[in-house]
Amino acid sequence: MMHQPGVHPRTLGYLGRALSLEYSAVQQYMTQAALTEAWGLREAADRFRAETVEEMRHAERIVKRMLGVGVVPNASQLRPVAVADSLVGLLQQDAVLEAEIVALYDEATRFCRSMGEMENAEFFQGLLNDEMAHAEEVDTWLKTLGAGQHQGWNERAYF
Repeated sequence: MMHQPGVHPRTLGYLGRALSLEYSAVQQYMTQAALTEAWGLREAADRFRAETVEEMRHAERIVKRMLGVGVVPNASQLRPVAVADSLVGLLQQDAVLEAEIVALYDEATRFCRSMGEMENAEFFQGLLNDEMAHAEEVDTWLKTLGAGQHQGWNERAYF
């Protein structure tokens, strides 16, 4: 499969890295859902499951975009799952991952605009908007837990 002329190779690199990060996020949130469920934190587990689905939708959008520009999707570098011994620790790990994803989408958006690839710029901007909103949700959840409004956030992990 040959990529479409006019799509910069660096844009293709951004798409590949985006797919790897989204699959990494799916793996991380799925693991965290199972872990928090084992801790008896049902609400947290449900939230992580919902986030898993959202990240899978992002991955699907990227796969479709890659096929649309004529490249075979390949997520080649999944990050290891980041675990912690508390809900706060898990969310801190998530904040790091989300910041990396936001930075990638911001850079990709700016690059595509500078190259005149407006369709790709709009694609990355849409993902950037979603991830910025999610990063804010993680931050808000962390602040809520830091205020001591939830019980059980400091349960110990076992794995």
